[in-house]
Amino acid sequence: KTVYGGSERTLRQTVIALRAGAKLDEHENPGDATFFVLHGRVVLVSGKNSWSGSPGDLLIVPEGRHALEAVEDAAVLFTVAKTR
Repeated sequence: KTVYGGSERTLRQTVIALRAGAKLDEHENPGDATFFVLHGRVVLVSGKNSWSGSPGDLLIVPEGRHALEAVEDAAVLFTVAKTR
């Protein structure tokens, strides 16, 4: 659910809930972005690199393609400032 902004804004914040084992498929980074982990555990994957996140962690989304996987039921606050 988008809680601020939208496609017409530069800044957008969206709460994303994922069931254990679910993932956001690999996609391009639309700008500067972060995932703030609200609940559960997730893994951010970009190429051969990966970063684990637990509640309270802020994951910086690297430039390029990336995916987000839920290790367990999880919720994240996705923030993006579109640059392109």
